Amino acid sequence: MAKKPKKEIAGEADASAAAPEPKKGAHKLLLGAAGLVVILAAAGGGYFFLNGSSRQEDAAARAKPTAFLDIREMTINLAPEPNAPQRYLKFRVTLEVNDQESIKDIQPLLPRIEDTFQVFVRELRANDLEGSSGVYRLREELLRRVNMAVHPAKVDAVLFKDVVLQ
Repeated sequence: MAKKPKKEIAGEADASAAAPEPKKGAHKLLLGAAGLVVILAAAGGGYFFLNGSSRQEDAAARAKPTAFLDIREMTINLAPEPNAPQRYLKFRVTLEVNDQESIKDIQPLLPRIEDTFQVFVRELRANDLEGSSGVYRLREELLRRVNMAVHPAKVDAVLFKDVVLQ
């Protein structure tokens, strides 16, 4: 009886040796090819996104000439702070619009724009304008307010020429 179990063990070994083992090289090759496809797709998408969109924007910018409208220099006293001297903001801005026709629509509304600027800036405190983030917030708020004042015309950007906080 001792020989019989040896034959079964030997038989099992023969059966496992006869069964084909999956090749590990084929899996690696398939995984490498899939990774290569993903990398190439990402590179192509990045190239199209970065270069294709900038070309379209450049063509659109060349097709529509930008026009600028200067607003007169304004000096406005800021909201008073306790135990602090009176502060003033002196600034000069230019409005950027998409064409010369928009300037013709906006020019009669300049008194409304200046009034909107003054009313808003009078409520600011000096610490509201500290740093580049303060000036950025001021620009965004002035843009929002000027677009409300000139509606249906549209201003694309408010550009600062001078900003002095005294």
